Parts: sequence; structure tokens; C-alpha cells
Amino acid sequence: MATVAFHTLGCKVNHYETEAIWQLFKENGYERTEYEQIADVYVINTCTVTNTGDKKSRQVIRRAIRKNPDAVICVTGCYAQTSPAEIMAIPGVDIVVGTQDRVKMLDYIEQFKKERQPINGVRNIMKTRVYEELDVPSFTDRTRASLKIQEGCNNFCTFCIIPWARGLMRSRDPKEVVAQAQQLVNAGYKEIVLTGIHTGGYGEDLKDYNLAMLLRDLEEQVEGLKRIRISSIEASQISDEVIEVLKTSEKVVRHLHIPIQSGSDSVLKRMRRKYTMEFFADRLDRLKEALPGLAITSDVIVGFPGETEEEFLETYNFIKKYSFSELHVFPYSKRTGTPAARMDNQVDEDIKNERVHRLIELSDQLAKEYASQFEDEVLEVIPEEPFKETENEGLYVGYTDNYLKVVFPATEEMVGKIVKVKITKAGYPYNEGQFVRIIEEPIQTEEKIRLSS
Repeated sequence: MATVAFHTLGCKVNHYETEAIWQLFKENGYERTEYEQIADVYVINTCTVTNTGDKKSRQVIRRAIRKNPDAVICVTGCYAQTSPAEIMAIPGVDIVVGTQDRVKMLDYIEQFKKERQPINGVRNIMKTRVYEELDVPSFTDRTRASLKIQEGCNNFCTFCIIPWARGLMRSRDPKEVVAQAQQLVNAGYKEIVLTGIHTGGYGEDLKDYNLAMLLRDLEEQVEGLKRIRISSIEASQISDEVIEVLKTSEKVVRHLHIPIQSGSDSVLKRMRRKYTMEFFADRLDRLKEALPGLAITSDVIVGFPGETEEEFLETYNFIKKYSFSELHVFPYSKRTGTPAARMDNQVDEDIKNERVHRLIELSDQLAKEYASQFEDEVLEVIPEEPFKETENEGLYVGYTDNYLKVVFPATEEMVGKIVKVKITKAGYPYNEGQFVRIIEEPIQTEEKIRLSS
């Protein structure tokens, strides 16, 4: 039996797509092996969000070629889309497919075996207007299922290469989203994470349908679904209608990831972000009113070209004032081919690092303050895996709906189920908890009918 091994770099969307590509191989009778093993086919799903992403992708490609020089080496993903010629120039690469036409990969492999000529299957992504259906009925990781609902982005922020790697905004057909959500729940998942390149933009290209309506449809139509998480949403996409859905929903969790990137209007303008801080503040006020206890996490870029100490402090003070619950802090790094990489007055690395540290310290402090509100409360947690950072056996780690990481005594049988846990000691990066009880599953409809007849 032919074997295939995968290596995924980059974001959640890439991980989702690797699982989808694996489904295609599985249907064609392949067996999956670890990337470190000898395989007949290696698929490397690449990232290009930074120059380092490109470099890492090249290293991983070369590793596969050394591992088995006779294997078929397929490279896909964002770096493949933006720089196919660079990848084709690596001796030993056989097939390059970008961020579309993944279904053709198996045909290309057969073609390559016959002709032994490298194949470049990358097309102009900017011409693509249709969402490419890639189904994932279940994941290798068994507790949280990602569900990709859209592709591409129309924003063209000055620091970002992604529209060139992923193309323009296209939404998945709502019926397909609901059907796949049901399939995932049937496979045993309680929580679904809605993901995409610009997730909150879902529906912008659809007639009379939007993200708020999709959230409602998932809640009403998917039987057995317990939690809906939105992987990321831009402030500009948090409409009053979305806030209303969050307020009334039983399933959309109390956690939103809203990338801020900077808290200074002048920096946001240079970044070509589509909001002002006044608007951002208004959305946060509305959200916190609608959802008490809401966790807001965010991404921040520090040291964007021309960032002054004053501009940095505007960001710092805004984040502190609005008590975000956790930050992902990135020092600005030049991405070749973007307007920001060509801007004058790039910020000195030492200044960047010093600002990054200040924000990480603030993030740790805010995360502890956020978690401390929930000490002694009983929250619902989905245990994910054994907790590795201790000698103690029998401890598992999982997330509450509001994204607190909790470590507590549990058993293998509880993994993936929803359990009630009392937070005994709040902290960061994790909280300690005490198991209370498993939430009983309601009897399935068919059984109910059988019991009552």
C-alpha cells in the first residue's frame, strides 16, 4: 500500500486543509505515516506570512527530499502560491500546487509517475471567485473541530502578503457549512471552531446572507452541537446583528479574538486598517454590555515602520483600559513584496524587542486578572489531553467556553466530553480545577421513540 506523510506549517486554515488533503489520499487507498518515517509521497503545506515562513518551508521541503530521494515531493499552500518558481528550483521537488486545485494533486502524482517531469499546477489566484469545497469529516486531533467557512481577503493591509497567497474573499455555501457541522458533531465533536483567512468577513460576497445568519442557522439546525467558537473577527465585522446573536445564543462561546494590530489611529492608517480606535472602543463597550465575562483576545504588531513611543503608548494604554484577556504580540517583520517593507523609518530591533516585552508583561498581568474573576466558579470544560508539564498522573488539560486553560484530575474517558469543573486556583498560563461531574448526554431521539413506544 502506498504511504503518504504530511508536514503543515502556519495557521489553523493550513492544518484544516492538510486534513482535507489527507481525506483525498485516504479515499485513494493511501496509508498515512509520520513525517519522520520513509514515505512514498510527502506533502508539505507551506506558510508565507513572514520571510521566516518561506525559509522554514524550504528547510522542511529539503528534509523530505533527503529522507527519501525516490519519494514524490508535493508542495502546496501559501508559499507555493506566491513563489512557485522558487520552489520548483529546489532540486527534488516534483509537484507544486498553490492554495486551490488541491483535488488535482492525486492526478498530478499519477501523471508524474508516468512522465517523470516536474509539474507546476499553480494558477493566478486573483481570478478565482468560487470557494473550493474541501470536506473534513473528522480530525486526527479529537476534541476541537475546525470548520472552514471562507477563503481569501480583500483588505490589503500594508504589512500583509495573504491576499496574494489566498486571493479575494469567497464564502462557503451555508448549506455546505451546516451539513459539515452536522457531520463533525456526528463524529463526536462537541465544539466547532469556525475558521478562515478572514473568518468574520463571511457572507460579504453573498446575497442576503451574512455571518449572524450563519451562526443562527448552525445553532438551530445542527443537532447535538454544544459550542460554536469564531476563530477571529475584525472589529469592522462586529455588526449590531452579530452582537445580538452573541447575546441571545446558547452555543456561541463568550470568547472573541479581535485583532487590533495597533491602538493608535496614525499607525492604523499606515497599516491601512479599516477602523479608528473610537470605533473599536465602541464595539468593545457594546460587546461587554451584551456579554458579561466575555474574554477578548487579540493580535498586536509592535514596531510597525515609524511607530513612535507615543504611538506605542496609545496601544499599551488602550489594551490596559479595555482589559483584554490575552495578547499575541509580534514584533513587526518585513515581508518582501508588501508596501510596509518598503517604508522609510523602520524601527530599530532593540526598541521593538523592548516594546514586545512590555506588552507581553501587560498581557500576562491582564490574563491573570481576567482569570481571577472565575476563581471558585464552576465552569464547563472539554478535556483535550493529558497535562504533560508535571509528574502527577491523571491530570488533563482543556478549555472553558471563555478560553481559560484548566488543568484538573480527569480520565481518558472524559476526553472530548463536556465536564463541570470548579476553578480552585486561577492563574496564567493555566488555572487549576477540581472535577465536579460529567454533563449527562440526552438520550438520542431514536432511543426516546423506542422507550416511549
